[in-house]
Amino acid sequence: MQESVVILHNIRSTHNVGSIFRTADAAGVAKLYLTGYTPAPVDRFGRVQKEIIKTALGAQDYVPWEQGTVQAVVRKLKKEGYTVVAVEQDARAVSLATYTAPKRVAFIFGNEVRGVSPQLRAQCDEIVEIPMRGRKESLNVSVTAGVVLFHTHVTSAH
Repeated sequence: MQESVVILHNIRSTHNVGSIFRTADAAGVAKLYLTGYTPAPVDRFGRVQKEIIKTALGAQDYVPWEQGTVQAVVRKLKKEGYTVVAVEQDARAVSLATYTAPKRVAFIFGNEVRGVSPQLRAQCDEIVEIPMRGRKESLNVSVTAGVVLFHTHVTSAH
């Protein structure tokens, strides 16, 4: 059975974070790691982030999450046997259409504008991208997370 975790690195929008919590719950993601300046459901002062809670519709209570530095999280997950996969357009990327995720996978989704940095991509074991047919070159990060998580979970279930 697929065991996946998600790293959200430098996501700006509380709405995107809340949406990804909901998607992660629906897809059976084991844990979310919030790194960089990605907002958390509860801030460092203990205040609830209302926009995340509103968008997540309670999923933040069912999907375990923690904050940390991206480097420490990547090192920890690799030690635990996860394959770390950046979701980004890159010359080394393989198409999601042909990608088969390993049993233990950690997907990294990056900033809404800049994506996953080249430095962070260099630390990843693999890179996948969603094939684009239209004129726009990217999708919203929460939509991307949904496409990747459901594609990998559905194909790994067969």
